[in-house]
Amino acid sequence: MADNDAFLLSGISVFDGTGSPVLPGQAIVVENRRIAWMGPEADAPSFAAERVFDGQGGTVIPGMINCHAHVAHDGAGDLAAQTQADSLPIATIRGVKNLHVALMSGVTSIRDCGAADDLAIEMSKAVDDGMIPGPRIRAAGRVITMTGGHGHFIGRQADGPVGTAQATRAEIAGGAHFIKVMATGGVLTKGVHPNQTALQVDELTAVAREAHNAGRRVASHAIGGQGIKNALRAGIDSIEHSFYLDDESLEMAVAQGTFLVPTLIAVNRIVENPDKIPSWVVEKAESESGAHRESFLAAVRSGMKIAAGTDAGTPFNPHGEMPAELELMVEFGLTPTEALLAATRNAAENIDLLHEVGTLETGKLADLVLLDGDPTVDITAAHNVVMVVKDGVVHRNELKTAS
Repeated sequence: MADNDAFLLSGISVFDGTGSPVLPGQAIVVENRRIAWMGPEADAPSFAAERVFDGQGGTVIPGMINCHAHVAHDGAGDLAAQTQADSLPIATIRGVKNLHVALMSGVTSIRDCGAADDLAIEMSKAVDDGMIPGPRIRAAGRVITMTGGHGHFIGRQADGPVGTAQATRAEIAGGAHFIKVMATGGVLTKGVHPNQTALQVDELTAVAREAHNAGRRVASHAIGGQGIKNALRAGIDSIEHSFYLDDESLEMAVAQGTFLVPTLIAVNRIVENPDKIPSWVVEKAESESGAHRESFLAAVRSGMKIAAGTDAGTPFNPHGEMPAELELMVEFGLTPTEALLAATRNAAENIDLLHEVGTLETGKLADLVLLDGDPTVDITAAHNVVMVVKDGVVHRNELKTAS
């Protein structure tokens, strides 16, 4: 199909992401990149010369959004080694391949949470300009971390509130759509512990102040309890991973409307592949996996806002695994509907794009995914992708045209 071809998708049920129940017997008209009409199939406009697709009873959901990914990495066993070994052209090629995989899986937007050499920022331009197919990218550029801190190999190292403010300004000047900061140590950086408190409240506050001044949101890697609280007290917008949420931090998060992006699959994939990953990574992941699950359950019970992200690119966690993350969310406490909302409406709000995507509504960008089955009944249906539409363009289609 040409980019601007209008089409009618009929014979579908619709999960619109607004909180409404799934509606059977629906149809959607896409024109000029946007949803031009949606409603009961019997009321659909006729299309004499345009394309009509029979959805064969499948369920249409909004395009999924991965709120935590690394487009330059493909799930190699040693992420740090891959980063250091890859030339910029090789990392770019990896990124192009990863974006294709993600798009074919039904992910139409990605928040890249850190890449060396401003690669994700440049790739976002290439996608927006139509040079390469892929999900639209919201990129952090380089992560802001303390000297020697977690992710320093894809980061801008900074210390003290003046240093972190300057680093934030530099990333914004470089084109960052949001800022990613490290409040604790992590699993994938040698020599630091996940529970280690990293940047302090004054340093994190300087980041949030500069980012918010410029209209950017801030995401913080935060695993240990004190680091989580430091990030919350600094006014960070989303907390990534969060293995040690307690009553105090949950109360702050709920009151402030802070998002949790749990990335449940990331630790699981490390624990499941111990013989293929550096032992120091496995030891840290195994020591923290139980706390990760309990922390997520506490967040669910508290009513904290949850947005979906996979940490794609980490060991044995390639792009295209959002359905597996949703399965874990359901296994660990969400309903299938809540998990879908985490990957659509909530995720769009978290990346500041809810005005354009995240729900299926007339006038919004036509990002939609047709699934074989109803994921609100069985979340594993999210694997069964039949059609992917992004910005009104059909990128994957296993249907035949009805006319």
